[in-house]
Amino acid sequence: MNTLYPIFLKAEQLEFLVVGGGYVALEKLSFLYKSSPEAKVTLIAPFVRSETLDLIKEKPVTVIKKEYQESDLENKNIVIATTDSEAVNLKVNLDCKKRKILVNVADTPDQCDFYMGSIVTKGNLKIGISTNGKSPTLAKRMRQFLEDILPEEIDPLLETLRKYRKNLKNDFAYKVKEMNKVTASLIKTEND
Repeated sequence: MNTLYPIFLKAEQLEFLVVGGGYVALEKLSFLYKSSPEAKVTLIAPFVRSETLDLIKEKPVTVIKKEYQESDLENKNIVIATTDSEAVNLKVNLDCKKRKILVNVADTPDQCDFYMGSIVTKGNLKIGISTNGKSPTLAKRMRQFLEDILPEEIDPLLETLRKYRKNLKNDFAYKVKEMNKVTASLIKTEND
């Protein structure tokens, strides 16, 4: 059973720390910036791959080439550990736990407070997909499937629905009932 609680963060209002500068850091940063191009990140690693530097050169990223220390967590909200050293990743995890900072240790689900699932984005519509850390590959395939079937031009529909909801008068329960009526046709099948 997947008991994860999905949330969508305003990443540009948070301070991220990525520990490590290799391929895993590249993957995590690519994912973060695809979804949240204004996210503020500090990247700490003694070595940073050229591909990672290429990805972040136009992004709000501060690169500090050094070994990780607990003091690097100062003023950070979310930490992603991507090193190839289990000892360093564990230290990052334990340091974050002491400070109550959310942490993701790449490829180590039992050391993660959150997972970076697959995300489908079509305009203002965003859908998060999680396999509870069991199969990132399946999550990726589901993302590809949804990207293929969802129309690119979904924003006009979202804007129309926003305006309709805004003009509804009455209490929350009434608004929910009315919005459910208006959107019911979106999921009608031939058998209905």
